[in-house]
Amino acid sequence: MNKKAKHSLILFVLISLTYSCKSQKVESFKNDKTLEMRNNSLLIKLDLTRGGAISFISKTDEKRNLVNIHDEGRYIQQSYYAGKRLDRQDEGQSPRWSPWTWNPIQVGDAYFNRAQILASEIKGNTVYTQCIPMLWDMNNKPAEAIMEQWTTLEDNVIKVKNKLTCQRTDTLYGEGMKRSQELPAVYPISSLSELYSYVGEKPFTKGPMKKLEVKFLQNGFWGRYQNGEITESWMAFVDQNNWGMAVYSPSTQSFLAGMSGRPGGEAESGSTSYIAPVKKVALYKNSVFEYEYYIIIGQLEEMRETIYDIQSKN
Repeated sequence: MNKKAKHSLILFVLISLTYSCKSQKVESFKNDKTLEMRNNSLLIKLDLTRGGAISFISKTDEKRNLVNIHDEGRYIQQSYYAGKRLDRQDEGQSPRWSPWTWNPIQVGDAYFNRAQILASEIKGNTVYTQCIPMLWDMNNKPAEAIMEQWTTLEDNVIKVKNKLTCQRTDTLYGEGMKRSQELPAVYPISSLSELYSYVGEKPFTKGPMKKLEVKFLQNGFWGRYQNGEITESWMAFVDQNNWGMAVYSPSTQSFLAGMSGRPGGEAESGSTSYIAPVKKVALYKNSVFEYEYYIIIGQLEEMRETIYDIQSKN
């Protein structure tokens, strides 16, 4: 074999090996209860008994879950609000959550009844789920809506596209009221207790990040950053070594963030951290609403660099 032929063969083998590695980069698993994906960086799980919400994120070689799953109001999930607040206690509404708006959420309701999965599948490094959500405040009352979710795993980044299709027939809540939508609702473990973002006037110029005061829910409310001050559209909860979880939601510069309970909690603890990018949107009876967001895991500086890379590509 001459040198040219040898060179072509070697090049072909290298290309084939590269393609093979890429095609096998993400391993996936599905059963009646869970959809799982893993690569060299992360393992993620979606709970099919709870609307396909993200229930588990860890390093590939670790068992520590970074998502708080203490109750159906936690996880990383879709949650939307529409209409006026109503007292429906005579219909089974929770006294703790009364009065309340129309509030379909992906996992289940305050009484621990869970959403119904309609479809789920894995294609490559993306999983798809579709469910009928539950009204959070009501006892076992499915919402007149469909939620869909496309979850893609790439290195240490989880990209999610969410879609809500409203199919309401009620005449209770009224129409046209703008409500702050959680895009999405994210509950990291409270062991990730240090809150960071960029709050300057020159986003995506590598200006200094700011460590923010963590507002505790028991002292009034989560911290509100609702005047467009989170100009790079991300916030992160990290540990003392600046390692943790960032939430990047390009469609908004307003956030809620804080902690319920105390630092040091894990996945099933009553204590939790919380991040929610928020945007005021009026949802009508037949609205279709969709958006994308990203969860990044890693060191604070590296997560920000990843967000810059995502922003530049988009």
